Formats: sequence, structure tokens, C-alpha cells
Amino acid sequence: MAFLSNRHYLETYYNLRMNSIRFLKFTIVFYILFSCSHENKVEKEIVKIPVDIKIERFDQSFAKLTRENLPDLKENYPFLFSNKYADSVWVNKSKDTIQLEINDEIKKTFKDLSEEEEQLNLLFQHIKYYFPEIKEPRVITITSDVDYQNKIVISKGLLIIALDTYLGSDHHFYEGIQKYLKQNFERNQIVSDVASMYAKNKVGPIRDRTFLGNMISFGKELYLKNLFLPKISNSIKMGYSEEQYAWVEANEEEIWRYFVDKQLLYSTDSELMPRFLYPAPFSKFYLEEIDNESPDRVGQFIGWEIVTSYMENNNVSLQQLLLEDAETIFNRSKYKPKR
Repeated sequence: MAFLSNRHYLETYYNLRMNSIRFLKFTIVFYILFSCSHENKVEKEIVKIPVDIKIERFDQSFAKLTRENLPDLKENYPFLFSNKYADSVWVNKSKDTIQLEINDEIKKTFKDLSEEEEQLNLLFQHIKYYFPEIKEPRVITITSDVDYQNKIVISKGLLIIALDTYLGSDHHFYEGIQKYLKQNFERNQIVSDVASMYAKNKVGPIRDRTFLGNMISFGKELYLKNLFLPKISNSIKMGYSEEQYAWVEANEEEIWRYFVDKQLLYSTDSELMPRFLYPAPFSKFYLEEIDNESPDRVGQFIGWEIVTSYMENNNVSLQQLLLEDAETIFNRSKYKPKR
């Protein structure tokens, strides 16, 4: 066997390299076209699903409350009036100066909810495509004295949205609330938050106490949310600004390396959850140059990436995903962080 001369070697290498690049380009184009074709087919099926969501403006009705119309309002919305309180309490509350100011601010920001109604109809078409057993709810908007821990409530066929928690992060009602919380008090988060609640209900409670188990659970929620809201940006799905989402994308490999090097995956240290999975001013790597730049909940992002990799590399159904344990998902995901 004769060795190739340098010239021939370079020519051969160049030709092989160009052929590989051409094949790679062809493969990528084919994959994109196939994926788009499949997605288009799915979307065509989804838009055929009959859904009829109408938003009931209880917030507006309560703003017009009188002693005379209170009985009718209580009959239509009994679940919003506790029997512990006399009628006079509700009448007085409706005339309270703080309530009147809330009503005014709601009226300025939410004159019309037709866009949200359209988005909710599309959301529930997607939810019912993947989970036909879920029934479309009765959707009601309320005011809640800015109860931001219950912005969205799902219960017994009801979907209740507290509009006074979506007036904009710089609204004066939110003075004194930490920035990392109020950054998502934006109108464009309403449908995203609704999708989160339905995804959370399908995933169920976290049973695996390890850091990996918690990450995978959040990852399942975000994976479902991505199916429910394919046209909404990933940054909104995560509750990030575009800059924050760009940061986690750019630093995915470093975040993952930190988790592995510090042997965090199978740790049951409860302190890891507020550091990397729960809302906070930032994620706590205890590295001064990183902590101040990082957004919170970077572990949720990694969990989402692992679950996505698992679904891409295994022929499994959504039901199998929801039932599968975290370690199996991780081991079979073939997850490799993007560089």
C-alpha cells in the first residue's frame, strides 16, 4: 500500500471534507423540512379541535356591585362569596378606596381581553390534543388585592385569573415587591401562567427528593408547556427576559459542568432547590462574578433540556414520559449541553 503524497492527501481530504459538508447540509435541510412538515400536520389537526372559551369579567361586575344586584352576582358566582361574610361586607369592599383604585387601573390596562381569549382558545386546543380528557374550564377574571402567590387558580372546572397581578412590572401597586417576582407581573405572562398550571397538574407532585429528580420534574412541566404554547418564546415560557434566556443558553455547558463537578445531581440537600430551582434574585453558584449575572431557576432550564433530549432520543409517548422516573430519563436522554 502506497502512502499518499502531501498534495494528494490534501486533495483527498478536501474532497472528503466537502462531501461531508454537503451531506451534513442535506441532512440538516431534510430534518428541518421533515420537522416542519410534521409540526404543520399536527397544528392542522389541533386547529380542528372544537374549543369555545369565553372570559367572564367578574372584575367588572364587582366594580358595579350594589345591594340590589348582589343576590344575582352571588347566584352566578357562589364560589367567590364566602358565607362567613354578611352582604354588607361585600358592598363596603366594593366601595373601598383601594378597591376603587384597583378597578380604575384594571380598566386602563384591560379594556378588552379579546386577544387573551383567542390565546386561551388556542392553548386549550393544544392541551386537548395532547390530553383529550381535560375539559375546557369556565374562565373568570377577578381582582385579588394583588395576591401574587395566587395569580392563576384552577379548581373544579374553573380557571380564575387575578388581573391586578398583571398590570406591568413597573406599576406602582408593586412597590416593595422584589424585582425578580414582579418582572413577570406582565400581561404577556397570563396565558403562559395558565399553561404552567395545567402542565404542573399533569406532572403531579415531585416524589424524587434528589436535585436531579426536582430538575426533571420541572423539565417535564416546561416540556409540556412548550407543546401547549409552540408559538410563544422560550423566554416567556421560562418567565425570563430575553437577556436572561440568552445567558442560560450561552452558559448551559458551564452550568452543567458545575452541577456535575460539585456532585449535586443525586444530592438531597434541600438548600439546592432555592439556589437553582425556585424564584430568587439570581442562581447561587457562590461565584461572585457569575451570581450577579445569572438569572434564577437555571436548574429548571437544564431539566427542560434533559427531558427534551430524552424525548428526541427515545420513541416514547407523553404518558410514558410523565410516568418515567428521573434517573431513567436522565440515563436514556443522551443529554449533552450545547457548547
